[in-house]
Amino acid sequence: MFQVSLSQESVQAQSTYLCLDWKRATKVCPLKANFWDSIRSGFLKNNNTTEVIEPPSTPPEDEEPLPQEFVLTERTQPDGTVEEIVFSSGGDVDVYDLQALCDKVGWPRRPPSKVATALKNSYMVATLHAINRSSGSEGNDRKQLIGMARATSDHAFNATIWDVLVDPSYQGRGLGKALIEQMIRALLQRDIGNITLFADDKVVDFYRNLGFEPDPQGIKGMFWYPRY
Repeated sequence: MFQVSLSQESVQAQSTYLCLDWKRATKVCPLKANFWDSIRSGFLKNNNTTEVIEPPSTPPEDEEPLPQEFVLTERTQPDGTVEEIVFSSGGDVDVYDLQALCDKVGWPRRPPSKVATALKNSYMVATLHAINRSSGSEGNDRKQLIGMARATSDHAFNATIWDVLVDPSYQGRGLGKALIEQMIRALLQRDIGNITLFADDKVVDFYRNLGFEPDPQGIKGMFWYPRY
């Protein structure tokens, strides 16, 4: 399965800005707006018209995404154990389990305290766990973190997906695609329609097949970093 490697060096060297602009049932007005206008104001450009998002009549009581958890796939192993791949958009992520997963995909290590802060301040953290259940042995289930992605957001118009990774031994099974699709659905349910990410050149086609557009209207992702 593909993954996005967002180490500092790779992001600075080659990174493509991608945007997912979803159409929604809204009031249509004969206005024109460029891409950045749409992000700032909530206008979504659709051909020659601009869709204006009507503000909710009352603010939602809970601004956080509703957590979800369900089984994506299930299969019986040769030894008789049943392996479930479980998607979750709620619950805590063990920083050291995540560090071990990052080691498997070759990402540079980051300070655990900063990783914990990033997770805490994310709008959504989605995970994939492999759970192996042995028949007739209650309480001996083995649970392993095999995938993760997170999103930051302004809680209104925009969200950006970060740190997408899948355990190499589980790649090639469509799990990365399922992880991103479920995140997109959860964001859309929160009425967030401008979804963006940064991807290495080698995985641009993967995200393009999920509906993302590279550099819409010529917009380029840019980074500032200290020059020592």
